[in-house]
Amino acid sequence: MKLTEVNNSSTRQDFHRVPFLIYKNDKNWIPHLKQDIEKVFDPIKNKAFEHGKAIRWILKDGNKLIGRIAAFVNDKTSHTFQQPTGGIGFFECINNQEAANLLLDTAKNWLEKQGMQAMDGPINFGEKNQFWGLLIENFTDMSSYAMNYNPEYYKTLFENYGFEIYYKQLVYRRDMHIPAQPIFVRKYNQMNADPNYKISHIKGKSWKQVADDFREVYNGAWGNHDGFKPMTAEASYKLINAMKPAIDRRIIIFVYYQNKPIAFYVNIPELNEIFRFVNGDLNLIGKLKFAYHKFIGTAKTMTGLVFGVVAEFQGKGVEGAMIKWAEDHIVGKTPYKNTTLTWIGDFNPKMLKVCENLGAEQFRTLATYRYLFDKTKPFERCPIID
Repeated sequence: MKLTEVNNSSTRQDFHRVPFLIYKNDKNWIPHLKQDIEKVFDPIKNKAFEHGKAIRWILKDGNKLIGRIAAFVNDKTSHTFQQPTGGIGFFECINNQEAANLLLDTAKNWLEKQGMQAMDGPINFGEKNQFWGLLIENFTDMSSYAMNYNPEYYKTLFENYGFEIYYKQLVYRRDMHIPAQPIFVRKYNQMNADPNYKISHIKGKSWKQVADDFREVYNGAWGNHDGFKPMTAEASYKLINAMKPAIDRRIIIFVYYQNKPIAFYVNIPELNEIFRFVNGDLNLIGKLKFAYHKFIGTAKTMTGLVFGVVAEFQGKGVEGAMIKWAEDHIVGKTPYKNTTLTWIGDFNPKMLKVCENLGAEQFRTLATYRYLFDKTKPFERCPIID
């Protein structure tokens, strides 16, 4: 077995070929877009390179590709733990512990040279909303866009190596045809009767207004958290602009009080229900296929990206009112039949309770694993948020 660093067009192509070999007989696997993955390793497009570094390798047995892995250090986050902690990700491997150990040892050795004392994985060199965690429960449903999917034996490869679960990532799903609970109906009716409140989608709104409303709710909902960095106007415009190709204006919901935005429920179509037709490459043909399938409503699931309520309106039933509004204005009027929510860590019981109160059921479980280089040190799970 031979490891090769990915540093030219040939090895980059091999890096993207590996999963097609691993999952060739798995009907539930939808390949990540290679353009999305390449952005992660592009110092121009990924700001994490301003305060970090990344490297990746492919593994061959003779001329046969059998694995790949990436390792990265983010100086903004690696020193926020009890020990400097780097990351590994984009792991793919045949069902062979020796091959997996060689990949993981290589990443570990590189991270040690960067001053790290532990590694988390599989994670992303960037935000947690993509490529984060190892699938450990539910291998029978189609993979979700930008969410890791893997064979069941990866759990054994990681745990045999010595990784332990740092936290679980729970994904919830809700059948949109199930009627909203009576308490949600009451809250929705109360808001409808109060002229100060208004609930609406974003059809007819300018992108600038959508970005401004999003920023106002985002900062108002999380502004009292320790270490919170307010979202700037520039950042919100950039975020909404990047989301434009995926946005269905009918399924992004805002609540207003006296014309000021106080809550949002941001959804997009489940893109993998469309990307299954582009085979992991959003080239010109892929873009045309994407536009066609989005236009005809191929996606029947919507993905909830973020759910937020300005602090002073929390606990007043705004969340439930948005669910009831979605029942009345999305179900039967759009193609969507189910909604999934982006993963929530088991360290956040408050948000898990919110999901359950909304009538969602746990659908899929991933895990972020941690490996301490010094095995004499005690392993500790991620602290629970109070």
